[in-house]
Amino acid sequence: MTALDTNILVRFLTGDDEVQAEKVYALLKKAESEKREFFVPLLVMQELIWVLESVYDIARQDILNSIDDLLLMPVLKFEQQTALHQFIHHAQKSKYDLPDLLIAHSVREQGGDTILTFDRKAAKYDLFALVA
Repeated sequence: MTALDTNILVRFLTGDDEVQAEKVYALLKKAESEKREFFVPLLVMQELIWVLESVYDIARQDILNSIDDLLLMPVLKFEQQTALHQFIHHAQKSKYDLPDLLIAHSVREQGGDTILTFDRKAAKYDLFALVA
C-alpha cells in the first residue's frame, strides 16, 4: 500500500501551490476511479495539525472540519481511524491543545491509561498525569 506524506495533504487542503495541488487532485481522482487507497499514518496527521496551526494559522474548527472531511474520503485509509474520530469529537468540546488530544486518543486506542508529562496544560486532560 502506498502512503501519503504530510505535504500531500497540505497541498490538498490549502491549494497553496497550484501546480502541486493539481497533481494531488489528479492522484486522488485516479485512485478513486481505480478503487485504490492511500495509507495515512497517524504521525502524518499529527504533523498536519501542527503545520495547519503554526504555519498557516488556520482556525481550530476549520482544522477539525478538514480532518473530518478527510476521514470521509474512500481513497484514504487512516492509521487509528477510531482514535481520529474520538479526537475530533473531544476536540470540538474542549480547548485542549490539538496535538495533545491526538496523542491522548491514540494512547487510549492502544489500551494506554496514562501519559506522563511535564506540560501543566496537557496534564489537565484526563489521560495526562503531571510529573512533579
